[in-house]
Amino acid sequence: MSKNIRFVMVGGFLGAGKTTTLARLAKQYTSQGLTVGIVTNDQAADLVDTKSLRSQGFEVGEVAGACFCCRFDDLISTIDSIGKGQAPDVILAEPVGSCTDLVATVIQPLKQLYKARFQIAPYGVILKPSQGRKILKNEPGTGFSPKAAYILQKQLEEADLILINRVDELSAAELAELHTLLDQQYPHTPRLSISAKTGQGFDAYFEFLDQVGDFGRRILDIDYDIYAEGEAELGWLNSNVQISSTTEFPLDKLLLELIGVLKQRLVEAGLEVAHLKLIGLSPAAFGVANLVSRDLPPELSLPSHATTRTVELVVNARVACDPGLLGELADETIRQVCSTYAATAQFGGAQMFRPGRPQPTHRMSRAGSV
Repeated sequence: MSKNIRFVMVGGFLGAGKTTTLARLAKQYTSQGLTVGIVTNDQAADLVDTKSLRSQGFEVGEVAGACFCCRFDDLISTIDSIGKGQAPDVILAEPVGSCTDLVATVIQPLKQLYKARFQIAPYGVILKPSQGRKILKNEPGTGFSPKAAYILQKQLEEADLILINRVDELSAAELAELHTLLDQQYPHTPRLSISAKTGQGFDAYFEFLDQVGDFGRRILDIDYDIYAEGEAELGWLNSNVQISSTTEFPLDKLLLELIGVLKQRLVEAGLEVAHLKLIGLSPAAFGVANLVSRDLPPELSLPSHATTRTVELVVNARVACDPGLLGELADETIRQVCSTYAATAQFGGAQMFRPGRPQPTHRMSRAGSV
């Protein structure tokens, strides 16, 4: 008989902190003696999240080319491939941050078509305070159109649990304001305050996830035209660059300078950043740098503490602009920063595009019975 797999999906808008949350969850489940597989997801291949999680020692499969909803069969085959015939106890799944309607197109199909295989955990959606507050208050100048904001609002609407992330960086007044806004707009959805970076609030989150029940039932009334147009406003860039120098340079400093200069260029151009991620892979170490909003400084989420002469740089950028312009700005930034290190940059493949209209493999209009 096949093993009953605990399926834990963590949603949220671009830059919300899903990957850091999944890594923390994976460590916790592993410490309990459970085998864990992680499935990442992106509109294109060459994903920073996949390389970062694998570099931390986790078994990771990647579904590329579209969201889980449009690659549902690939999600199932990727889960099958994890564990090499021995199914894991837990699957942690990270959908594309610009996607929603995942209850109807992922969770319910799993429950109704693969009922004997999966036990569905509560579906948590992470809220990024920096952009979430502006969108919830309907403030002008969020950097995103109402159509893009619609996606974040729908993500929260279908959640079993809302997770307010980065609580370690919020004042008491800022946190109280978010709770008030969520009380007004999603009054019946439980919520927790967490810090994916420090682990604050994760004991309560683990306890919530351990519940057994009929989760993933909030099927949305959603306008796919608005959804598709909102997603298409984002420019997508995934690129790979080989950087080399005749002298050693500090990898972490390079990553922070790259992301800092690129942020400056984007801000000067009046462009809103949904998320920038860089991973630098040297022969002996790796580092990851992130930028989740133009209002916040870049951060080194996983330092390498290493010096190197060569590095494989992977860039993932999601910005509200033309993807061709995004690619040009990123390439110019890499050349400029590398010149200060007397380093050369050899550009490999790059994928630049706007996401296409979602075409779910399955969409359940009603929640199935347990």
